[in-house]
Formats: sequence, structure tokens, C-alpha cells
Amino acid sequence: MYEEFYGLTANPFRLTPDSKFFYGSEGHRKAMSYLKYGLYQGEGFIVITGGVGTGKSTLVGQLFSELDGNDIVAAQIGTTQVDADDCIRLICNAFEIDVDTRDKADLISAFEEFLIEQNQMGKRVLLVVDEAQNMPLRALEELRMLSNFNVGGQPLFQSFLLGQPQFLQTVAHKDLAQLQQRIIASYKLASMSAEETEEYITHRLQMVGWDNFPTFSPDAFAKVFEQTKGVPRLINTLANRIMLFAALEEANQVDGGMVDTVIEDQKNETVTTDEPEPVVSGGGGGGANVSPDRLAKIERAVTVIARRLEKLEDRVTEHDEAVHELIDLAMKAYGEGEADDEPHLRQA
Repeated sequence: MYEEFYGLTANPFRLTPDSKFFYGSEGHRKAMSYLKYGLYQGEGFIVITGGVGTGKSTLVGQLFSELDGNDIVAAQIGTTQVDADDCIRLICNAFEIDVDTRDKADLISAFEEFLIEQNQMGKRVLLVVDEAQNMPLRALEELRMLSNFNVGGQPLFQSFLLGQPQFLQTVAHKDLAQLQQRIIASYKLASMSAEETEEYITHRLQMVGWDNFPTFSPDAFAKVFEQTKGVPRLINTLANRIMLFAALEEANQVDGGMVDTVIEDQKNETVTTDEPEPVVSGGGGGGANVSPDRLAKIERAVTVIARRLEKLEDRVTEHDEAVHELIDLAMKAYGEGEADDEPHLRQA
């Protein structure tokens, strides 16, 4: 909705990872350097960890967009809560290896044949595992075993493992000692700084044609960073709400007060609380008991929704009036055209 009002070509803050919007913060540049170092080495494992929403999937998308398909065949799997046998089946599916069997030995044999074929064509095979923290130990060990495939000492298969911070504890397990020895680099992806948060927002806006409409005040950027702590996914969620609110207000500028309002709206929409609260009777009518604080939050949320509905109704009314005006003009023009034609008809 706000894209049209502000003349943007697309939604700049979609939650779905999109490499076209990749912003190279210091942390993302370093993580990318580690991945490219792994490609240069052509063997071993690279481990990238980071909290939820820090941009690991976007990082993978950017890496894939830069790969040369003539040199590297790459695939990604994200469903990792599987056992070792299903892990091999997932890998075969990811590389589109047609295997009509559920036998583990046949799956491994088919994958090895695929690796050899790619090697004969001068290509290396790369697997990126997302959400690796969900992989069982046996599945990780299976990946380590697959990395043993080689021709003349040249490795045929390489894996990059991306996961949440707890994945480092999994990798440190005593049963994965051989996998640990194959990890050639590991990097923990951190959130963005306040300066990077501002650059991130403006970068994504500029990617969809933003021309400083609306403008953003310095305290608006500061409020966004304070609320999101520089986590990209949280920034996208909040920025989307801010842009929508600004469009409904037909604002030319986003300032700190507007950001505060949106943040408060988000809090009001969550009417549950973590701690139990004292309740007040809903009256003898058999209604549910509601705490005073929760009731106040509900009332504020209703007020916010009512205000937005009122603005939408005003927009609809303006739209209807414009349509009716166009119809009146068209009918008037049509009537004048008929009047002009009448003398010719009578003369005929």
C-alpha cells in the first residue's frame, strides 16, 4: 500500500531473503570473505553462526548469485531435522540426482557417481546447509564421511554449515572430533551497528526508487536501532510498519515520535503478558475476567485500529467522489457529442 503512495517500485522491507537487497555490513563482508576463502581452498567445512534474523540466508543468496556455474555446482538444504539416511536423500534431491530407491548404499553410490561426473566436467560440488543447529550428530557425521570422496587426492565435495549460535556447542561434541578437524574456518555473524542500521534502511529504500520521500530524521534511525538492536529481520518488520503508518498519515517525514508511536502500536497489539496479573470481575454476566492493564492495552489497540479505519474510509470516500466526477464528465461529454450529431442526422 505505501509503495504506491511514496512512488516505490516494490516493498523494500520484505521478510523473505532476497540477495538483490544484500547490504554488506562489516559482519556480512567478513562472513562472505570466510565463505569465499572456503571456496578458494576447495575442501573442508566453513561454519557461519548467527542469531535469528541476522541475515544468514540472505548471505547464502548473495554467495549463490556470485558463483560461476561453470566451475561450481551448488545446492542448499534447510530441512535439517532428519536422520542420517534422510540427510543423504535430501542431498540427492537438492542436486536433482534421480534415484528411485530408499536404500542408503544405493543413494551414496548415486551421489558418488554424480560427484565423479561433475569432476570430469571440471566442476566442484558445494552444499550449503542452513539451520544446521537442527542436524543430529549422525547426520553431521554422514556429511563428514561424504567429504572423503576424492579423485587422485582432489576433494569432490565441500559443505558450508550455517546455524544459530548453539550450533557451535553441537560441533564441539566429543563424537564429532573428526568433523572438527575438517573445519577450516568459523565466523560468528553479529548484529549491525547504529550507523549500519541507518545505511541498511536507506540502502533498501534506494533499491526500490526512494528519493528522500519520505525523509527520515536522525532520531528516527536512532529509535529503530534502539528497538531492533541492529537485527536485519527486526528492522524489516519495524520499518514496514513505519512506512505503512507514514503513508496512512500522508507524512513527508518519518521522525522519532512517529517511530515511538508505531512501536507502541506493536506493543498494544500483544495483549498477553508474561507474568500472571490480578483480575477484576467481568460483572455478573458470565464474561471473562480481564486485568486492568490488559483491558487498557485492548482499549488502546482498538483506538489505534479505529483511527486507521477512519483514514481508510476517508480514502475510499475520496476515491468514490473522484469516480463519480469522472462519470459525470464522461456523460456530459457524451451528451454534447450527441447534440453535435443531431443536425447532421436531420439533414440526412
